[in-house]
Amino acid sequence: MKSLHDLYRIGKGPSSSHTIGPGRAAKIFLRRHPASRYRVVLYGSLSLTGRGHLTDKVLAETLPDAEIVFSEEFIDKHPNTLDFFALDGLGGIKARMRAYSVGGGSIRIENEEDAEPLKVFPHTSFKDVAAYCRREGLDLPDYVRRFEPDDIDDFLGEILDAMEESIREGIAAEGVLPGELELQRKAGALYSARHPDETEEIRVSRIVSAYAFAVSEMNASGGTIVTAPTCGASGVVPAVLRFMREKHNLERQVLIDALAVGGIIGNIIKHNASISGAEAGCQAEIGSACSMAAAMHAFLQGYDTDTIEYAAEVALEHHLGLTCDPVLGYVQIPCIERNAVAALRAMDASNIAFFSTAFQKISFDLVVETMHETGRDLPKGYRETSTGGLAKKYRLK
Repeated sequence: MKSLHDLYRIGKGPSSSHTIGPGRAAKIFLRRHPASRYRVVLYGSLSLTGRGHLTDKVLAETLPDAEIVFSEEFIDKHPNTLDFFALDGLGGIKARMRAYSVGGGSIRIENEEDAEPLKVFPHTSFKDVAAYCRREGLDLPDYVRRFEPDDIDDFLGEILDAMEESIREGIAAEGVLPGELELQRKAGALYSARHPDETEEIRVSRIVSAYAFAVSEMNASGGTIVTAPTCGASGVVPAVLRFMREKHNLERQVLIDALAVGGIIGNIIKHNASISGAEAGCQAEIGSACSMAAAMHAFLQGYDTDTIEYAAEVALEHHLGLTCDPVLGYVQIPCIERNAVAALRAMDASNIAFFSTAFQKISFDLVVETMHETGRDLPKGYRETSTGGLAKKYRLK
């Protein structure tokens, strides 16, 4: 498996696969093939939801005088495919490159070895990770530190700071999110809207939701967030971490350790299945984020490795089949609320695991495999094309 540097990325929203990935691919092509004019052809999900996800905007900002072509053709190799062309003065093609935006901001370039050989972990399943930890007497954060470069704690500290900043900025922001939906920001109101009859249970739900809304609204407006594991699911992990920090007055190093734990879960999913909504539906994005956050919550509660695994399994299992159907192609409806629901569900999954680990029948690895197969079975309309589900039913008034 790759380094956590490849999972957690600080970048601009609203979509890791539609903005961060294509933007990175464009920079590679620009560096390799300087030209005065470019053409980029977007296929599949990148084309169908590219305008709402600002794909054309990031490409136009990166490549000079770029013509962006939206093609509804689906390329079998990956639904997020784009072709780059460098043009001469007469419009002739000087160079070309095909790239695939595979989720979480990661890219693959056709006919090339991985441009980022960041494989550092020798194990690719939770079963093998846990077995290694038992043999070596390690907990999961120590496992990460054993195989990652020496700067991993510093890197995760930067990730933590970026998550905290996205919550702060999101709560402070006011007004309407960009786009035709004209969706009102809600994070600040949720954070401060204590009702006189509010119970502690409702308060917890309100605060956790406010944090998730804050990050998700920052993402929807093109603000800076962390892929955890994607932009569209970026509000789940920060919401749970922030709530747990405040509730238990946790030290910084403990939160960094929790990010390491969540990173292992996200890495296993990314390696063995997918974190791309275009490839496997929202189960791959929100489901993966919920699984990561549940594992972090269990770790912060002091639970053992078996319970951490079960928490991650419960969280992912109960997102199986979740569709990706962004209305009008914006990462707003149902995406923002979905982040809040998943943050709360992550905490519930951790609590269920605490009481039920001894009775566990389904492994985390099995659910990851099932999620991958389920994603392949989902019709294209439910995999980030905005041609099915809510995206098909909802109409602007």
